[in-house]
Amino acid sequence: MTRLILIRHGQTEWNRVERFRGMADLALDDVGLKQAEATAERVAEWPVTAVYTSPLRRALASAGIIARRFGLQPLVHSGLIDINFGKWEGLSPREAAVKDPELWSVWVHSPHHARFPGGESLGDVTVRASAAVAEVVRKHEGGTVAMVSHRVVCHLLVLHLLGLDESRFWHVTQDVSTVNVFEHNDMGWSVVTLNDTCHLKELKTPQSGVYKG
Repeated sequence: MTRLILIRHGQTEWNRVERFRGMADLALDDVGLKQAEATAERVAEWPVTAVYTSPLRRALASAGIIARRFGLQPLVHSGLIDINFGKWEGLSPREAAVKDPELWSVWVHSPHHARFPGGESLGDVTVRASAAVAEVVRKHEGGTVAMVSHRVVCHLLVLHLLGLDESRFWHVTQDVSTVNVFEHNDMGWSVVTLNDTCHLKELKTPQSGVYKG
């Protein structure tokens, strides 16, 4: 059996004020750093042998805090980088809705059909992120691996591992510093834990919704 612990990074300022983040290389804020520490304590319950991360600072910092618990260095994988929101990056939800109402409607009601100007679609992200998971699982078969990524990537990997497509994007919730646990054997993937944020109960955390990038 191979275990995958899928983690969303901690809070940044753009999480707090609700702006589409994408490729913006944002740092964790003070709350995000505390969330990462709490997440590391939660993940320490498993025998993690490798920690993979998106190259963006918010994920890399979260992964570094987690990896230290195991005496590891985080391994950067470009397939785990956040979605490229293109011209929407940095916009608030209201600004995006006003600037591009047609695409906003597609994003909210049919996200699998949305392609961001100068950026990616959900399908693009699924292809690269699922390939990253397959690669990592081959390298660490029979072990326990942690992956730190972003909200959209985590949404899509949850769907992929459950055999669901991108049309179900809004059927999944992935809060900041959430922990998801999947196990893989000859029968395929099974979910053990989904969107677990119990380790953050002493901290205030924003909730996910259709308006957050």
